[in-house]
Order: sequence, then structure tokens, then C-alpha cells
Amino acid sequence: MSVKATDRVGLAILLTIVSIVLFDFMGLLIKFLSDNYRAIELSAYRNLFGVPPSLIALYSARAWHRQGRPWRIRQWKLASLRGLCVALAQVLFYYSLGKLAFATANTITYCNAFFMTALAVPLLGERVGALRWSAVLIGFLGVVLIVGPGSDSFTLDALAPLGAAFLYALSGVLARRLDDDLPSALANIYSNAVALIGSFILVFATGGFSQVGQASDFWYIGGMGAFGGLAVLCMVVAYRMAEQSNLAPFTYFGILTAFVLGWLFFDEAPIDDLFPGVLFIVFGGALVLWRERRLKRQALARQ
Repeated sequence: MSVKATDRVGLAILLTIVSIVLFDFMGLLIKFLSDNYRAIELSAYRNLFGVPPSLIALYSARAWHRQGRPWRIRQWKLASLRGLCVALAQVLFYYSLGKLAFATANTITYCNAFFMTALAVPLLGERVGALRWSAVLIGFLGVVLIVGPGSDSFTLDALAPLGAAFLYALSGVLARRLDDDLPSALANIYSNAVALIGSFILVFATGGFSQVGQASDFWYIGGMGAFGGLAVLCMVVAYRMAEQSNLAPFTYFGILTAFVLGWLFFDEAPIDDLFPGVLFIVFGGALVLWRERRLKRQALARQ
């Protein structure tokens, strides 16, 4: 029995949602561990445990096998720079998880779609029209409402997830500059390796690893790495099954899950902080996604 394309899209959507939930559980453990371990230490542990899933994704990539299983790539400097961006983004995001409400830190990072639109102009030479710039402005208005500069509740800690979103967006734009025939799994290996090395250098440059206080912390650290690694693996498999534009709308499901999990595990319900800013972020992101899908359909129609 043949598998329909719609079946693969449905499975890809399911894997995307699973990856979001796994990322949320990783974030929960990071927030729990933040009382005793620094963000750069947790980033190093996360990248260490991220190696096995990256290798699994690589050895499962048909394109890599067809090319003779190469390990060297032409644009290794670009892939390495992407890994450095990921390492720095992790540190900022993990730091924010320890300082802000779980849902607030996660929601602010969703503005990375707007950063990607803005960065595509100087780095990819794309032309961004009035509609997409309007979406960017709407999304940033939502971020401003959540971060709340000038209000009594504003802290500089709220800028950490914003910086993480920018660096995650930069890593995404850099990935689009890699050669089209480069297997994404191989590029991910390079980025993961550089992120791992970079995070360990940061740890040792700032005093080294903290002593693990309790035996149970080993399980929490291992679980954090396992959840993150499996989440990346699910996301990679999902993107191989369906186009990113078909999956991107479902990533906003993570805002809801982050709110629910933060309420269940940490008794947080930052409704006043999130609304109405979160509505602007979702609406702006939806505009960006709608415009990209429309442009893609127009390009296909001209072929």
C-alpha cells in the first residue's frame, strides 16, 4: 500500500508537535536546575547529549550516503559560525529560563521569525515588501508589550530571550546560505560540534563546572540532554517529510504548552505579562508565514 503525501504531512505535523513538547520538558528541567547550575554549564551538558541524536540523523540521511558519506564540507567556516550562534543563543535562553516565568521566556523567543525576515535583507539579498515589514513591526510591538520597557516590572533579564531569538534567527539565515546539495544532517553535525566546543570553552573560561550536588541531578541533566536531543531528531525527520512552511504554523502550539507546563510545575500564570503582546506575536508570525506560502505558490505557478 502506497503512502500518500498528505499522510506524510500529517506525520510531520505530529512529529513537530512532539518535538515542541520535548523542548518544553527540556526547558522545565533547565529551569529546575538553574538554581544550582549556571546557564553555560547547562548549555555544555545539552550539547554533549545532543551528539548521539545528531549522528543518528546523519546516518539516516539518504543524501549523505548517496554522496559517499563525506565528512568534509566546503563551507565549514559558515557552518561553524552557525554553531557559535547556537551556543550563545542557548546560554541566553537558558539564563532567561532561570530568571523569568517559563511561558514568558518561551514566548519572547518566538520573535525569531521577525528577526529572520529582517536579516534576510542584508544576508540573503531578499526583497521584503510592505506586508512582511508590517508583520515584523506588529510582532515586535507584541514583544515590547511583553518585555515592558519603562514599566515597574521591567528587568534587563527580559532582554536575554530577545537576544537568544536574534541569534537563533541568525543561525537559521546562515543555514540558508549553505550549499543546496549539502545534507542538512551533516551541516547540523558541524554546528553541534562547534556549539559543544564553544560551550565547554565558555565553562572553563568562567571557572569550570559546578560540583553535582545530588545523585538525582545526574538524572535531571541526562533527561535534559535526552529531551533536547530527541526533540532535534524529531524536528529533522519532520522537515524531511514536509516543507517547513507547512509545519511552521504549528510551532505556535508551543506558546500554549509552555503556559500550561509553567502553571503545572512552577505555579506560574503570567497572563498579565503575556496579554495582549502574545496575540501580536502570533498574528505577526501568521502574516509572515502566509506571505511566504503565497510567494512560493506564485513561484511554482510560473514554472
